[in-house]
Amino acid sequence: MAGERFVYDTSEEQPCMPARLIESLATTDPLADLFSDESVLQAMLDFEAALARAEALAGVIPQAAAEAIAAAAAKAGAFDVSALAHDSMRAGTPGIPLAKALTQRVRASNPDAARFVHWGATSQDVADTALVLLLKRARPLLEADLTRLQQALRHLAEQHGKTLMLGRTLLQAAPPVTFGLKAAGWRGAIVRGHARLAAAFEEALVVQFGGASGTLASLGEKGPAVGRALAKELGLGYPDAPWHTQRDRLAALVCACGILTGSLGKMARDVSLLMQGEVAEAAEPGEDGRGGSSTMPQKRNPIACVLTLAAATRVPGLVSGFLSSMVQEHERGVGGWQAEWPTVAGVIQATGLAVASMAEVAGGLTVDEARMRANIQSTQGAIFAEKAMLLLGEHFGHDAAHQLLEKATRNSRAQGRRLAEVLAEMPEVNNHIAPAALQQLEAPEQYLGAAEEFRAGLLGKQNTSE
Repeated sequence: MAGERFVYDTSEEQPCMPARLIESLATTDPLADLFSDESVLQAMLDFEAALARAEALAGVIPQAAAEAIAAAAAKAGAFDVSALAHDSMRAGTPGIPLAKALTQRVRASNPDAARFVHWGATSQDVADTALVLLLKRARPLLEADLTRLQQALRHLAEQHGKTLMLGRTLLQAAPPVTFGLKAAGWRGAIVRGHARLAAAFEEALVVQFGGASGTLASLGEKGPAVGRALAKELGLGYPDAPWHTQRDRLAALVCACGILTGSLGKMARDVSLLMQGEVAEAAEPGEDGRGGSSTMPQKRNPIACVLTLAAATRVPGLVSGFLSSMVQEHERGVGGWQAEWPTVAGVIQATGLAVASMAEVAGGLTVDEARMRANIQSTQGAIFAEKAMLLLGEHFGHDAAHQLLEKATRNSRAQGRRLAEVLAEMPEVNNHIAPAALQQLEAPEQYLGAAEEFRAGLLGKQNTSE
């Protein structure tokens, strides 16, 4: 299940995580399993099996050969992954040792069929299409958690449409907003990021099949027919031409992940700041072993936010690395293409972790409305200085009103008194602002501007997956 690795169970029944320990804070269980050695190998074998079936359908190889190849490629567990990894480093590509190992297995059952393994393909066809297959399988994992996150944020935004809280600019108290608007803002960015990601997936999920120089010359006139049949076998799109050194589709997907992860990081930053003890306006869900400290038992740390912020820190560098690798030579890249597998895998896993983490946060976020109101009151009305300045500005002009309010707020802080009280004692204010207006100066409900309109507008943009 997407996002399932967020309640840590140390009981004997809990299966071991497929991720390596060093990656335990960089992925989720489902995505770690998806990008495991066996899964990657199976994706490559799926390409070889589908290629054989497509070529048999086109009359390029015998049907019996296709059946033997597909049978030999059925189980990745039958291959020595360690040996393949070692040989890949020697060959500069996993496609060459894979073709050799698969040929050996086919030869053991059908010697005549062995010569048709990998027929007409090049090693990059195997690697690229395997990566695309992994991306296709990653997509529903991300989609499920994105939908869960968007639904939870919609609920928060609707539930807290009238929940007043401090606005904060440059980390300092500012005129009030509503928590509903804040949650709707988070959701709006996620919805837009989801749409970009979905479009990028649609464009990127295409087969790679070009042969030696991207012309399929070895298959003669049957090349395109085999390519279309191969794409159909794998449930992928068929591009206008092979894309061995044209990496723009994958680049768009990686960039979409980068933008989405940045938006998730912004939400995580906000929540983690709201969880600070001196703020204490919101808190992500916590359970036994979740968010604790090895030395301070009282702590409730923002762990899901921590994981998301860590992902948002890593992903931009990975995106940059991928964009750098796009400058590839002629019909086959020298180093750029070879850099992509771990980069793309890292981006997808980090994005998936961030999405799952923030879905957990949004689904169980505790919002302390009383504390939000108390924090507004603790400013002694200083956050309404702008409102008072605008009222006085009609009479004195902006500059003079600004200077007057600077003086008033300094006195308010120094005397520990509310701003409205200080203003009420200033003759230049009393001459122009009625006592009733001063009494209502610090009413946060009356200084929300278009907050509700903006909140409603953001919620009106509903993702089709919700």
